[in-house]
Amino acid sequence: MDNSSQAAVAATATAEYDRLIARHHAMRLRRQLLTPATPSGPGPGPGAGAGADVGGGERYGGGEGHDGAADQWLIRRELEAVAPLSELIDHLYTVMFRRRPYLRPLFPASMEFQRAHLERIFHHLIDHLHQPAELARMLRQLGRDHRKLGVRPVHYEAFEEALCAALRHRAGERWAEELEAAWVRMLRFAVGAMVAGADSALTEPPYWHAVVTGHQRRRPDLAVLRVRTGEPYPYRAGQYGTVEHPALPHTWRQYSMGCAPRGDNELELHVRRTGPGGVSAALVERTAVGDRLRLGPPRGSLLPDGDARDLLLVAGGTGLAPMKAIVEQQALHRPPGRRVHLFVGARDRTDLYDWQALAELGLHKPWLSLTPVTSGRLADTVAAAGDWREHLACVSGPSGMVASVSSQLLSAGLPLDRVRFDRVVYR
Repeated sequence: MDNSSQAAVAATATAEYDRLIARHHAMRLRRQLLTPATPSGPGPGPGAGAGADVGGGERYGGGEGHDGAADQWLIRRELEAVAPLSELIDHLYTVMFRRRPYLRPLFPASMEFQRAHLERIFHHLIDHLHQPAELARMLRQLGRDHRKLGVRPVHYEAFEEALCAALRHRAGERWAEELEAAWVRMLRFAVGAMVAGADSALTEPPYWHAVVTGHQRRRPDLAVLRVRTGEPYPYRAGQYGTVEHPALPHTWRQYSMGCAPRGDNELELHVRRTGPGGVSAALVERTAVGDRLRLGPPRGSLLPDGDARDLLLVAGGTGLAPMKAIVEQQALHRPPGRRVHLFVGARDRTDLYDWQALAELGLHKPWLSLTPVTSGRLADTVAAAGDWREHLACVSGPSGMVASVSSQLLSAGLPLDRVRFDRVVYR
């Protein structure tokens, strides 16, 4: 295809995209004009509940009467007809990008991570359809976070169309109208909650621009970065956010902040390279002072508000970052009498990449104890070190380590609601 043909295709795709956006705004204006005013204001607003019609297009109005348990049973019963989900998703994206080529630039060049992410979301939706309130909370956060990708409600219509085509292709002779209808209802419930979450955060930027102010290679595969945002980044100690590197547009990966919030808007990120060519490799190997990054909204609830119990902090690998932030925060604002115990697991002493900074934090702080664990199982060492039943435990690091430590603490009598961890994928 020559340059003029490519330009014509691009112009056609752009024109179709503009028409869809115009249609979306026209429908939204029509709803606002036709919706009766209420004492709290005209029409649905940012505070509308999950599934409310808040800019998601008329098809995503209200989830009232949605029997999630019934749809869950039907989808599970016929799941084999469209399985494996990975192939359903491959066909979905193929159809969507063929019919709506203007959507392709919203996604990263490599779709491997995106496909795996969508497969996890589908499994989560199916497993929790019978718990709509809990599911809606997660989806509202997802919708809030998706704003950084430039996703608009009209894009979900193209996604639904492609999903239906993929379901028919995968199911073949086993396709049934009731099966497709159950999937569509599940999708529309999810989209309603996601749009509500996005609309509830209209006063918050979809992402923050940041400049790299420091870059230290602590190991060949690990770097500690300092970045400064142009405006305050509203995170709490223990939270994480997503990062986009300019070398990999539309590719976002999760990293925890390694310091307590500061007045100069500077953050610390701990990054271990997990493989060639990804965001972690770009941050460790191809990033220098002065480079620019983008940060997605902060997420996570590792350290809950209002709990003054003594803290048990357990970290492995770069899971140390949120624990260091929590310790810094405690040094500034610690409930009276609270003690903090931090265990850091490492393969050997050289793997304790930030121990000097931790030791300096611990100087003249009798309420803080620091324990490096370089031999034996971290979970066993922690369990044998004390009686933690009255503590609040926060665990962060590789998924296997988090699972083993959490299981050991539960077996030792620590209640489930006091073993805290976030599902951060350090990549």
